[in-house]
Amino acid sequence: MNLHEFYYDLPEELIAQEPLKNRDESRLMILNRLTGEIKHDIFKNIISYLNPNDVLVLNDTKVIPARLIGVREDTGGKIEFVLLKRLSSDEWEILVKPGRRAKIGSKFIFGNGELKAEVISNTDVGGRIVRFSYEGIFEEVLDKLGEMPVPPYIKKKLEDKNMYQTVYAKHEGSAAAPTAGLHFTNKLLDDIRKYGVKTVFVTLHVGLGTFRPVKEEVIEKHKMHSEFYTVTEEAAQAINTARESGGRIISVGTTSTRTLETVADENGIIHAGSGWTDIFIYPGYKYKAIDGIITNFHLPESTLIMMISAFAGKENVMNAYKTAIDNKYRFYSFGDAMLII
Repeated sequence: MNLHEFYYDLPEELIAQEPLKNRDESRLMILNRLTGEIKHDIFKNIISYLNPNDVLVLNDTKVIPARLIGVREDTGGKIEFVLLKRLSSDEWEILVKPGRRAKIGSKFIFGNGELKAEVISNTDVGGRIVRFSYEGIFEEVLDKLGEMPVPPYIKKKLEDKNMYQTVYAKHEGSAAAPTAGLHFTNKLLDDIRKYGVKTVFVTLHVGLGTFRPVKEEVIEKHKMHSEFYTVTEEAAQAINTARESGGRIISVGTTSTRTLETVADENGIIHAGSGWTDIFIYPGYKYKAIDGIITNFHLPESTLIMMISAFAGKENVMNAYKTAIDNKYRFYSFGDAMLII
């Protein structure tokens, strides 16, 4: 398929620059993937579209303050690191800007010297492998010096970094939030459970590779960046039991979707496990694990809009996006949501 089939023109004023004060008051579009029918609602009313016995599968990863601003040790030139993947206790794969200042052997200082780094190799996607040195516990140093790595299209500084975390975030390791989950409050989740819907948690640590622009004209040539996932026996059993009893499996976000599709067999049975996934889902892919998706509105020509198009049909999705623009929905990480069933 051609990359430009997934392009749409978005007015800049529709890119949400900050989260709503009340998470669950974002707008909700409901898309019927079989008929293309569209309805409009508010996210807190999502329970109206769920059935007792359904399962919501949520990604409980936690975003780390992965953006570090420092200087090169010898020249004082400013440098920006974004931590992507922990390779060992002190070695990380990172994105770096500007890259010309980060040659192998270059050394950098962050804060007042509490954290130092040396570039030890390059990656095949333009990143670097660095080794950090510090006193004490790395996570505590990072929490002090790091910033939340909000996407570049968000120009406004985030006043409360917890607004870029889901209320159920638990396992640290992501460079970006699983943003479909940002709409849930603890009260809404409690109400959903009381209604008879089960919530199940999986973990996928989101790397920025998920959002890396697709540069191949023929999308099948695009290579995904790998991300680490964990699905427990308890989670797998809960999902499989619900499916056996006629419940629908509804994934919250593209990250939960990728995790489930990685561990599902051809019959849709979920198998516990952990490891690295680089699954790339685009139209033509046959979904095995899910019956619905809750998702935000994604960038044009992104792997995320391709994944959604594979589930609901490209024509339905592109029409839904046009409808969202016409109705002035808010887009991207802090934007409104869509339920596809």
